[in-house]
Amino acid sequence: MSLLVVGLSHRSAPVSVLERAALVGDEPAKLVQDTLAAEPATEAAVLATCNRIELYADVDKFHAGVAELSTLLAQHTGVGLDELTPYLYVHYEDRAVHHLFSVACGLDSMVVGEGQILGQIKDALALGQELHTAGRLLNDLFQQALRVGKRAHSETGIDRAGQSLVTFGLEQLAQGAPVAEWARGRRALVIGAGSMSSLAAATLARAGVSELVIANRTLERALRLAESLAQQHAATPAAITPVGDDTSVGAETLREGLVARAVPRDRVSAELPHADIVVSCTGATGLVLTAAELRTALAQRAACPPGAHRAEADVSLLDLAMPRDIDAAAHRIEGLRLVDIESLAEAAAEPSGAPGSSAGAMAADVDRVRAIVSEEVAAFGAAQRAAHITPTVVALRTMAADVVASEIARLDGRLPDLDDKQRAEITQTVRRVVDKLLHAPTVRVKQLASTPGGAGYADALRELFDLDPQAVAAVSRADGSARTAEPNDPKGGRA
Repeated sequence: MSLLVVGLSHRSAPVSVLERAALVGDEPAKLVQDTLAAEPATEAAVLATCNRIELYADVDKFHAGVAELSTLLAQHTGVGLDELTPYLYVHYEDRAVHHLFSVACGLDSMVVGEGQILGQIKDALALGQELHTAGRLLNDLFQQALRVGKRAHSETGIDRAGQSLVTFGLEQLAQGAPVAEWARGRRALVIGAGSMSSLAAATLARAGVSELVIANRTLERALRLAESLAQQHAATPAAITPVGDDTSVGAETLREGLVARAVPRDRVSAELPHADIVVSCTGATGLVLTAAELRTALAQRAACPPGAHRAEADVSLLDLAMPRDIDAAAHRIEGLRLVDIESLAEAAAEPSGAPGSSAGAMAADVDRVRAIVSEEVAAFGAAQRAAHITPTVVALRTMAADVVASEIARLDGRLPDLDDKQRAEITQTVRRVVDKLLHAPTVRVKQLASTPGGAGYADALRELFDLDPQAVAAVSRADGSARTAEPNDPKGGRA
């Protein structure tokens, strides 16, 4: 079996295609389950983020695997195969490993060095484990990718380029001003309470907004986030008190008048006229804010009493969702400034667009991370090749033990007068002879198998000793089951 990845990302496809291809809700789960049901695949996992969709599989045939995975992506994204194909990339074996390790390190991100991708890789692995679509290969691959990503962040300054897509988006809205200076004293509305929205809320709280409203479909989740941020940014222990009517719950702190509130998502229209900054990142399949709703909010905003908002400034909108949450027509509405995934992609592509330190320092960090990736890819390949021959070696030693047992049984029939001590000494002597004969060849074959192109040594060993293929397969299945049952590496968490 061989590792194959077929996917598309912001590097291969325009945002308009990525938006249509976005997987939401339970679509990633359906995709991996259908992939496992397909003929060429025995394992499957999907990495779906706001700017990439990648399908990983363990396949037995390359061309059939590419065709099947491409077709499945087209079916589940709703983008026709003919339209989707030009934007797809394919990586196989070591190149597939190299790609995922690079992604985990942030080298392939829109904002180079961002650490959120580690959490998304962990989620992809967790889904594969939950649905039992990730076996030995993909468990090993994704867990090692998490370790490689964490190593890159700990051993280099790769994340100096930008902590997250949220930070980059706010920097674009600030238009060159320091985010903390630009955001200080403003009122912010964050729609959604998932990982990206939570990061946005935390970033805005640190930047010094005067009020932070979190709107979410599940009020309890938004309330927990509001309370947590209030406690983190309070100068003294915060008092959690009701704010507004009984559909709004808030947490007020004494730190520069910061107020954090949670509201149901159906109250967004009521909060919108008072917001200077709006960040949205939900899993909705349709628009969360339409152009008509934004125009209505602007009209209501104009009628607000003095001091209700920053009247001298445009309303800043940051849309980090894919598919988009905020109507793209907002780009053409006076009084609004919208930054979305498409404009972030354009800004990141500009030589001076990505945030961070000097170009020289950043280039040096990228080079160091690339060296780490290359080193880890080689080590992973060697480990996988060595693991590939282990079941054959185990089957060989099992066969040898069976031969010893059979010959000792024959000896008992020929020499029934042997006492227990003599029988034990003979048995031990025969076992030592067999072990010494097998030791050097098995050690050497493991070394040879770990080298590039070493997969053929397992086949040669099976042929030379006429090993039962079913016995080898049984060892492989037992090993795979044990690995899959292992819990996640505690070091492989979110960055």
